Formats: sequence, C-alpha cells, structure tokens
Amino acid sequence: MSSVGVFVKMEVYGLQSRPEQPDRGSVALAKLRILTYQVLPPAYIEYDPKVVEVAQRVIALIEAAAPWVSAEHIGSTAVPDCSGKGIVDLAAFYAEGKLAQTRAVLDTLGFQHQSAGHKFPEERPMRVGAVDHGGEVIRLHVHVVAQDSAEAIDLRRFRDVLRKDHALSAAYQAKKRAILQSGLSEPVGYTKEKGEFITAVLGGPG
Repeated sequence: MSSVGVFVKMEVYGLQSRPEQPDRGSVALAKLRILTYQVLPPAYIEYDPKVVEVAQRVIALIEAAAPWVSAEHIGSTAVPDCSGKGIVDLAAFYAEGKLAQTRAVLDTLGFQHQSAGHKFPEERPMRVGAVDHGGEVIRLHVHVVAQDSAEAIDLRRFRDVLRKDHALSAAYQAKKRAILQSGLSEPVGYTKEKGEFITAVLGGPG
C-alpha cells in the first residue's frame, strides 16, 4: 500500500496522533489553591529560598486571572538571605481604573480581607492568604497598588536597595530582631517600629 493509501486509511478510521501534553505551567496553576490566612504573632524566621518559588507561583496565578496587573515580589522575602516574618509579600500593580476589578479578582481567587494587624483601606487594599508548598503552609500578603503611584516606586526602591546593599539588609534584619527582643509582639506596633527604618532608607539618596 502506498503512503498515500496509509494516510487515507488512517483518516477514514479516525486514527489520530498522540494528543499534546498539557502545559506544565497551566497544570501547576490549576492545582494552586489559596488557603485561609492564619493570624500569628510576629516572629523572626530565617530566610528560606523556597519563598522565591512560592512568589513566582502566586504571581503567575494573579497575572493569569488579571492580565492588567503586573505582580511583583516585594518585602524581605524578595531579598536574598534577608530574614524576617517569613510572609511572602507581593504587590499587585494595577493599571489605571482597574482597582475594583483587581480587588474582585483577588477575592474570587480566594484571597481574604484582613482580620487583624494594620488594616489598609479599600482604596489601597491588602489581601491575605496562604498556599501549601511541599507540605508547608506559607502565608501571603498581596498589596494592591496603582502601578504609576509614588508608593509603587517606593516599594520597588526599598526592595532593590536592600538587594544591592548587604550591610543595609543586615541592619534591617537587626532592627527586626531588636523589635521582637524588646517584647513587642503586637502586629500593628511591630509594623510601626519597622516602618521607621523603611522611612529612613527611602529618605536617603536613590
């Protein structure tokens, strides 16, 4: 039988080639579920590189659901070897006019409104959640920020300065340890004390 005849016969009997394998990234997103956030006292947790992969997974989830958002890893866990609370902080930088849609998408994905700590207003909200990563539950903070705002610049700048300046990163970690060693374990107070260091850094030369 000619090759043409073989091809025709395959078509007649409905024979098909092997189906394409599903995209691994899509499979990973399908399995990623946002869990309930657990409020815990501030604690000093040594840096663990796995936070980078956690951030990447959640960023992909958010950007797939909200294409107008540019999500980024910020905060201590975005700085190599910078210890802190162990919470993965992300920023969902949204396009102009998309605040309400961004909030709605995050809520639909399973992120929750804050129930404790420094509560952000809905005009500049923060959502919380958690994910299971290799059997360990990692908590998440997602800051919803206008992409062209001064705060967006500050969040990126503080992260990038710490990434470049190891001495400053060490000083930031020492500050957080000192706050906890002082006996301050209330989330709002911890954030306020830590904020003084951040303000001092951002007030310096860019």
